[in-house]
Amino acid sequence: MMKNLTLCAILAILTAVLLSACAAPPPAKPTPPRLAKELVFYDWEDDMPQEVLDDFKAEYGVEVKYVTYTASEEAMENISRGQVYDVVVIESRLIPILVAERQLAEIDSRNVPNRKNISANFRDLAYDPENKHNVPFNWGTTGLVLRSDLVKQPITRWADLWDPRYAGKVGIWKGQSREIISLTLKSLGYSANSEKPAELQAALKRLLTLKSNVVFLEDFDPVTAAPPLVEGRLVFAMGYAADVLKAREKNASISYVLPEEGALLWGDTFVIPANSPNKYTAELFLNFILRPQVSAKITNYNFYPMPNDAAAPFIDPQILNDPVIFPHAEDLRKGEIVLPLGSQGQKLYDSIWEQFLATGN
Repeated sequence: MMKNLTLCAILAILTAVLLSACAAPPPAKPTPPRLAKELVFYDWEDDMPQEVLDDFKAEYGVEVKYVTYTASEEAMENISRGQVYDVVVIESRLIPILVAERQLAEIDSRNVPNRKNISANFRDLAYDPENKHNVPFNWGTTGLVLRSDLVKQPITRWADLWDPRYAGKVGIWKGQSREIISLTLKSLGYSANSEKPAELQAALKRLLTLKSNVVFLEDFDPVTAAPPLVEGRLVFAMGYAADVLKAREKNASISYVLPEEGALLWGDTFVIPANSPNKYTAELFLNFILRPQVSAKITNYNFYPMPNDAAAPFIDPQILNDPVIFPHAEDLRKGEIVLPLGSQGQKLYDSIWEQFLATGN
């Protein structure tokens, strides 16, 4: 009986060994792609602190080449032409156009686990369902920056840009054609995203009367409206939070108004062009950017909120509590997000802008 038990035990062991020998070995973990030596990062000038790029290099050994543009449409055009970039900051309204042209790569979420930090309100938005092609970067308002000590009466509306008393003392950004047409629509009581031909015709007529009143801010500084306002060469201008804060450091009379007709709301996002040869490294860079401390460092530098919930404890309290940077909900009640246009609407907006530029002062 003992022998039979021993024999049975030996057979069981042999069977287990044979089965183990025949079983396939566990699959090896895939080797991650080799990191690139350099990433080409395409963004607005002075939008990303060099310290962040240096920190990424120190950790990963990857040099980040910072290339800049002066207008969103310029960036989109260069992507469409096949210029090679690895990470690009682009306005959210332009993403559907680039996706339709197959110009953007899908982002592999496995390489960007810090996406979990993105605020729920910035996920799965209409311009890019499931955030397949973008990582939200920052957002803000477009309003009016002004020298309160130089205005003859309170400036409260977009319509004040047309006041003849300020002819030659009002600034707009030539590179922001979409926003200028949208604020003109708002000044007429229309939606900032209207594609109705009659409303756009009215906007064109009104916009043409603005030409003699304004100067282009690019003629003073390619980055910010602050210098001409501080120096008094302009009384007020369309602008952003960073313009206010930079100017306010030198002149306490600088203030910011969200127009009564409703401010414009914008959002910038990170994308990876489809022709990037360094997609994996680009995704690691995006994951690095989404670390709470890194996101906070960016906001503390450029004064624009990032939709990163985990970053709030690391943001300078003075910035976090500044209503110019983080406006109150009630101040945004009439605001409108500048949305993507349909193909026909885009043609109408392009035509309006061409006619505006072609008209003499």
